[in-house]
Amino acid sequence: MDDPNFPLWLQATHLINFVLIGILLRSGWEMLTSLPRLWWRNDSKPGTEWLKFTRRELPQEEGVYTSLMDERSASPVFTLPGRKNIGLARHFHGLGVMLWMLNGIVYVALLFGTGLWRRIVPTEWSVFPEAWASLKIYAGLDTPGIEHFQPYDALQMLAYTGVLFVLAPLLIVTGLAMAPAVRSRFPRFVKLLGGHQGARSLHFIAMVLMTLFIVMHVGLVFLVHAEHNLPHMIFGVTDTARYAQAFTIAILTIVVVFASWIGLSYASLLDRPRTQKILVALTEPARRFGLGWMRPRMRDQTAYTEKDLSEFHWTNGLPPTQDESPEWLALRDGGWSDWRLEIGSTLDGSSVTVSLDDLKALPKTEYIAVHTCMQGWSATSRWTGVRLAEVLDLLGPRPEGARYVMITSHGLAQEMWDHRPREPFYTVLDLKMVAEADTILAYERNDRPLDIHLGAPLRLRVESNHGYKMVKWVRSVEWIRDYADYGDGRGGTREDGAMQAFNGVI
Repeated sequence: MDDPNFPLWLQATHLINFVLIGILLRSGWEMLTSLPRLWWRNDSKPGTEWLKFTRRELPQEEGVYTSLMDERSASPVFTLPGRKNIGLARHFHGLGVMLWMLNGIVYVALLFGTGLWRRIVPTEWSVFPEAWASLKIYAGLDTPGIEHFQPYDALQMLAYTGVLFVLAPLLIVTGLAMAPAVRSRFPRFVKLLGGHQGARSLHFIAMVLMTLFIVMHVGLVFLVHAEHNLPHMIFGVTDTARYAQAFTIAILTIVVVFASWIGLSYASLLDRPRTQKILVALTEPARRFGLGWMRPRMRDQTAYTEKDLSEFHWTNGLPPTQDESPEWLALRDGGWSDWRLEIGSTLDGSSVTVSLDDLKALPKTEYIAVHTCMQGWSATSRWTGVRLAEVLDLLGPRPEGARYVMITSHGLAQEMWDHRPREPFYTVLDLKMVAEADTILAYERNDRPLDIHLGAPLRLRVESNHGYKMVKWVRSVEWIRDYADYGDGRGGTREDGAMQAFNGVI
């Protein structure tokens, strides 16, 4: 007979959840391979990790080792998509989160709407001694009698309640806390979780617990009263005579899902730009409407103070070499006295150049902010500079048709996705990013001129975005009509090469 405790919607949401959890875990593991280290300290200082998945020891000196040098390549069999593709992994993770949360909302709504919540949410204190009794039975490598499962025993109820109402929300909250848009808008909330590294470590711990739960949950289905569990799950019936059918279907389903996960990895690597285009199109609405309304307010925040300034600051990319930019090296050796920022417009051909002293004569903007790299490291600094919008005003009114600003570096991209000769590093900002009060061209860090390895003499700061939007060793700033006309048309070097999203708010 049909089992009212296992309706069709419950079966469907469980299967969807299983598929999506796999996407989230596999893409999360790919992101972790990009920087296989975890800290509680928010300056991510080498040697202070509480956990690492690499034997490589890092130098203590800043500016001699980049975070991309620490990246590891994982097989597409185990991660999504694998082979050093953190950009695509971040997109898959974002899409997976969106669908996982939607599925979870439907599940919880139906759970409470149908009254089936009583199956998993304890309503009596007796659940704790009963759960302890079940735990002792399992520890003795035995199983509780079938009479204890109505349809779940006390230990299962506590586990399901904890996963649904504690672990899952913790994953969501810590994931959001790692978003630059959230951190720059609500710094106290992020600091409450231990800052960026605290949120990242808690997210990792929650991921491990979720993985263990999934493995145990699926494993116990086959080990504890499987003749009852499997017909319930597969057919929604109590007829144990259908156990063999249910067992076969369950195994085949698991095999198909695993094969689909691996196939998705390999398929996405066949044409990475196309994969990026599809995934960004699917996830951009969530970035735009979920986080797009948040505006950074680092100038006004008091959560981060001088006590939070980092002892160490990672970098991604090394200063230009003689082969890359002999001009920049000559300017550096001359103390930047001859350095000039080029401000222009590709629409009307207008341009103007300004010196470092000219920029310092403009109204100063100063704030303490946390810099985060999409790989996972962070650092807190006091940045001083001039608002990008005010620098652009030196050229005059915004040219007609100008919808973006392109900032180009003296340095080159670390590598091109198709292995062509390296091109100048650049990024593109939309009008909203340009207008943000905390979008500045910085010339000082911690009340000192910029360090060479951190972008001297001038670097971009866009506090609502991840670090890949923040060009170092700035050479020029230009109004443009459309970023599709530059590079590979994705809006920046990291977007072109690492397949990141143009909108780096999360």
